[in-house]
Amino acid sequence: MNILIINGPNLNLLGKREKSVYGDSSFENYLCELRAQYPQHQINYFQSNVEGELINAIHDNGFGKTDGIILNAGAYTHTSIAISDAIRAVTVPVIEVHISNIHAREAYRHISMIAAACKGSIIGFGLNSYRLAVEALSI
Repeated sequence: MNILIINGPNLNLLGKREKSVYGDSSFENYLCELRAQYPQHQINYFQSNVEGELINAIHDNGFGKTDGIILNAGAYTHTSIAISDAIRAVTVPVIEVHISNIHAREAYRHISMIAAACKGSIIGFGLNSYRLAVEALSI
């Protein structure tokens, strides 16, 4: 299975920012572990702080170039109708992922603009949320 993980704004700072919320591991370190745990899958990775680049990555990979997308849209989760529309436009499944439990945080984080467009959401299991998304796509 070919899987693309797309991370949005500020997720390039994992391991450096708000360690009490996001932990002290960089995503790159976790990605090495994830790839080792799932050698049968090709797991590709894209990160951008720019909304349009996230949309382009969804478009470029959402029509059979990959078998599924794992998306952590970061703060765009709560604001981006454009990302939601991009998810609805593609033919591969997209799983929404969040490291923290967005429902246990600030009220403005409780609403996901992308959840209804996704196959499912995995929220609040730390970096293991990505592993659970790989499992969900593998079913």
